[in-house]
This record gives sequence, structure tokens and C-alpha cells, in this order.
Amino acid sequence: MVTLDGKPVSVTDLLPLALTNVGHFTSMRVDTDGIRGLSLHMDRLVRDCRVVWGAELETERVLNYVRGALKDQARPCTVRVTIYDPKVDLGHPLAAHEPHILVTVRGAGALPPVPLRAKSVVYERDLPEVKHVGLFGALYARGAAQHTDFDDALFVGRDGRVFEGGTWNVGFVDDQDTVVWPQAPVLPGVTMALLRQNAEHRVATVTLDQAKGMAAAFATNTSIGVRPLAAIDDTTFPVDHAALRHLQRTYRAIPGESL
Repeated sequence: MVTLDGKPVSVTDLLPLALTNVGHFTSMRVDTDGIRGLSLHMDRLVRDCRVVWGAELETERVLNYVRGALKDQARPCTVRVTIYDPKVDLGHPLAAHEPHILVTVRGAGALPPVPLRAKSVVYERDLPEVKHVGLFGALYARGAAQHTDFDDALFVGRDGRVFEGGTWNVGFVDDQDTVVWPQAPVLPGVTMALLRQNAEHRVATVTLDQAKGMAAAFATNTSIGVRPLAAIDDTTFPVDHAALRHLQRTYRAIPGESL
């Protein structure tokens, strides 16, 4: 299912997005009881629309298109809302200021997926506070990690600070069983925000060496919930740590918001 402003999308509609790669999006897991953090996802779209397009976004319009795309759709599933302007061009990308709403739907896997093995790489996303469609660097890093028998990449700054994963936030559990979120320029993930609202934690600078000394590590996003990290580079972590099980229970207990 793919629609643009509630109508079937054409190749002509998609060409500007494919050729310029300018836009932003949010992805939401839709369960039988609704969407966890739906209002936070809408807040993200509004905030990023102002940054990328200098325009206001009507969230009720977005929700109407999402409702239409989800009609008769089996759940769980994942819906992605991409905001872009079909009039954008390479010469004057910021001259476009009338964003349109692309909605795509795909299936969703069981939660949580199998533990993740991450390879550290020095990389920082462009404009990290925005969930934009410029994914080349992140996906290239993911592919390179997979070529060395890891599952994904963990981004580390040139100063040695841990940032985030390829398409996920990372968190840790210290030796006091406290959840630690890295203080760094990263995407403010919705799943991370929900966990911060519902579970005790602290935010602190975490270097790669400090990360490898943690008691446990995990990844979060809307598709994976709370996914244990089995390893960072050659350092392994327990995937059944009590704090991780608590976070998974906490996340599952967060009620979905109705569309």
C-alpha cells in the first residue's frame, strides 16, 4: 500500500524523492491496540517539517491518510509517513515549501527480535536531530558491518563518544543496574522517549571504552522495541540481563494510542 495525499502514487510522483533524497519521515508500529507514542510521532513530523520545509503540517490530515492506508490491513504492521515536496529540484532544494504526505505500509515482525551484534564505526549522521531520508551513510555502514559478520553498525564520534545505531538508539545498563542513555547528538527516538518516561534512567557521556565495560546494552526503535545487544566489536554482553527484561516488560505495558 503506497499513497500520496491519500491517492495512489505514480512513478512521476516518486521521481523527485528518488532523485533528490530530500524529505523526512517517521515509522510507526501498528498493533491491535493502536500505536505506542502516536502523539510523539506526530510531534516529530511537525517539528521536522518546520526544520526541513519551513512549513506547518496538519497532523489530522496525516492521520486521515494513515487511517485510509491501514483500512483492512492485518496487524501488526509498520506504517511509514514520509514528508516531501514533489516540486523539489537539485538546483534549488529549499525553494520547495509545499510538502506532501507519502504513506507506505509493510508487515511487522515479532517483538523483540533476536539479539544484535554491532560493529563500531566512526560516523555521525547529517542533521542528526531530524529523521530525514538521507540514509546512504547509515546504510552503507550497516552493509560494511554485515560484510564482517556483524548485524549492524554502532556510530561513534571522532572524540570517542557513542552516538546511536544505524536506525536505532542505543542504551546501556551499568554495574548498578541503572539504564544509561548516551549524551550525544542523536535522533530523539520515540521508543527511547517512551522508555525515559516510564523507566528510571540517567543520561551521560558514554565513550566506546565505557560502553564495552557496561553490564548490558540494547537497541531501541519502533520496529524492534527493546532489542538486546549481544556484542559490540569483540566485547560480548548478556542478552537476558534482568534490567533488559524489565525494559521489555515496561515497553510492552505502554498502551497504544488509537488512530
